Amino acid sequence: MANARIVPTVLIVPGLRDHVDAHWQTHLALDLEAQRRKVKTVPPMGRDDLDCTARVTAIERAAQAIKGPIVVVAHSGGCVMVAHWARQTQRRVHAALLATPPDFEQPMPEGYPTIDALEAGGWLPVPRTRLPFPSVVAASRDDPLGRYERIEQLASDWGSVVVDLGPVGHLNPSSGYGRWSRAESLIDDMSAGC
Repeated sequence: MANARIVPTVLIVPGLRDHVDAHWQTHLALDLEAQRRKVKTVPPMGRDDLDCTARVTAIERAAQAIKGPIVVVAHSGGCVMVAHWARQTQRRVHAALLATPPDFEQPMPEGYPTIDALEAGGWLPVPRTRLPFPSVVAASRDDPLGRYERIEQLASDWGSVVVDLGPVGHLNPSSGYGRWSRAESLIDDMSAGC
């Protein structure tokens, strides 16, 4: 009898703005649950809470509660959280999809945290060491939170494969994204070999 393929749990790590009903990560979680796939989402921390350590602790708590392999799916600031978390966790991760990470080391548009606020919250410097698991950075050509070339360099530092999404803004509802169908195919590709 052939060995059954182990299906990993998808661990969703939202960005600084937490969960948004119309966000592709919210749709992804619901779609995966409807397919009877295992999915867990890091609980909300509050939009005004910039404590990076608390957010990393929340990822660790969620990851430790999962039995078996994990595929992390992070968006925006969640990608930076995952980079911080990866430096300290002992939890084995099969792979990670890091969608449109921001460039926290450059001034961001009005309405987003300042460099000083990010530094005070423990986000800076952004980790630039190779991640201890395979990863894909899905990068936008016109993301207002990070120039493509800088995100491409960040991905290189993390040892990530870059997927060029073209001009998709920040891949969020304000950029016209509710569902992002490509997420599932990228997750399926990364889940191979579990």
